[in-house]
Amino acid sequence: MIDQCKLIEFPQNGDERGHLVIVEGNQDIPFEIKRVFYIYGSNKDVIRGRHANYNSEFVLINVAGTSKVKVDDGTNQKIFNLDRPHIGIYLPKLVWKDMYDFSDDSVLLCLASEHYDAKEYIRDYATYLEIMGKR
Repeated sequence: MIDQCKLIEFPQNGDERGHLVIVEGNQDIPFEIKRVFYIYGSNKDVIRGRHANYNSEFVLINVAGTSKVKVDDGTNQKIFNLDRPHIGIYLPKLVWKDMYDFSDDSVLLCLASEHYDAKEYIRDYATYLEIMGKR
């Protein structure tokens, strides 16, 4: 499952006026975007996420600053550096995710395939391992 987590490079257009990055659901990312949220004001010591989702897929993009994302499928782990505003990481459902090491100017944009539903979140790692058959 961890091999499904991958970096996506989005098309950029730019000239002397600046840059424009376009991200379209079902084209640049593999799902229809149903929810958008962003994280900012987190310092280097904060860990966000710490959960997996039964149904939601995500694309995370640091539109400003930098952060790291550790993904985990109960067996393997991988760390991604989000350090360019035209690069995102695709996260399929049932992947445990930790976002951390935020720069002071970090704005982490999150695109989700599902509307928010608290019942589809797995927030306890031991429970996650049981669900994944790893305990």
